[in-house]
Amino acid sequence: MSTTTELECSLKAVAEVEGSDLRAPLADGSTTRYINFDYAASSPALRSAVSRIGELLPTYSSVHRGAGYASQVTTQAYEDARAVVTEFVGAADDQCLVFTRNTTDSLNLLAGCVPGPVVVLDIEHHSNLLPWTDCHVVQAANSVEETVGRVDTELQRTGAALLAVTGASNVTGEILPIRVLADLAHSRGARIVVDGAQLVPHRRVSLVADGIDYLAFSGHKVYAPFGAGVLVGRRDWLDAAPAYLAGGGAVRNVTRDDVEWAPSPARHEGGSPNVLGAAALAAACEEIASLGDAAALHETALTEQLRWGLAAVDGVEVLKIFHDISDAVGVVSFVVEGHRAVDVARYLSTEHGIGVRDGRFCAHPLLGRLGHDGGAVRASLGLGSSSADVDALLSALAQYVTR
Repeated sequence: MSTTTELECSLKAVAEVEGSDLRAPLADGSTTRYINFDYAASSPALRSAVSRIGELLPTYSSVHRGAGYASQVTTQAYEDARAVVTEFVGAADDQCLVFTRNTTDSLNLLAGCVPGPVVVLDIEHHSNLLPWTDCHVVQAANSVEETVGRVDTELQRTGAALLAVTGASNVTGEILPIRVLADLAHSRGARIVVDGAQLVPHRRVSLVADGIDYLAFSGHKVYAPFGAGVLVGRRDWLDAAPAYLAGGGAVRNVTRDDVEWAPSPARHEGGSPNVLGAAALAAACEEIASLGDAAALHETALTEQLRWGLAAVDGVEVLKIFHDISDAVGVVSFVVEGHRAVDVARYLSTEHGIGVRDGRFCAHPLLGRLGHDGGAVRASLGLGSSSADVDALLSALAQYVTR
């Protein structure tokens, strides 16, 4: 089916994830090993992240609000997690990390802090399109070079305060030139925020090295359970904005007539924080970091195997935004000529136990631009994927087309 090397054909998972032994029911009444190709929606939790939760449960207590032993242990775990994740993303000294619920939550938080217009591309996930109140949408061209030029024109025209871009498309996996865009934004007096939901799980990101002012991403896409996300970036806008969640923990002092708000990150972390989620996210970041280049090499080989295999199946079109981008994470969307995406996805699930995503992936403008308002099929992979999984998907899809 695919034009991979013998080495690529023997690739196994590079990390232990929950659900790797899950059985899926089939239409004929039998079961089979579930093959997960929906990492882009929510990656399975690393077992190290799940273990970290179990370690903390016996001392699970209040954070920042107690002198008791359990509270002190929990508070330390929470702040240790903040330090681990801050180091993981290479933040600068004048940047701070706020724990949120997810990427959407992080970008909505930042939207309340931006002191001016925001420029975005039309290829964005809705989470990076809808929160901005003074939003100027730039239609991406078929080339990165022309797209960067259009962004530059809009930054100058609007006098924008912020450029908001995705690190990697959640539809095609294509990685945008973040350093180029960051330098461009800074040259026009703007800052840049990167939606790292799809980039951070697949590539190492450094706010300092990449020139990023703000970065948002989700724990449940970085191999941790649902419920924890991150906004990390420069303090001044965060400290000048109203508290995102007004309540306990976000203040220094309250009287009947006045409130003295705490500086960031506490300013935007009102209420009892998700300490278990933060600790699990930190554990996942530590394991990803420990894998070094092995994770990216593993993913690149599998993604190439998948793309080559899909190109060999009659009637299959792999979606692409730019003709001059070669680097992409393990997110591949495609359509099968003459067939609805939902029918393809259901067949893969009920007949082969393969989980993919179908629809418009919360990126309606992009799917419309690509000519597929009816949706597409998305196969996304990660640390728990193997070349055998890719072969199974390609074989199942070939059977679907043949029949």
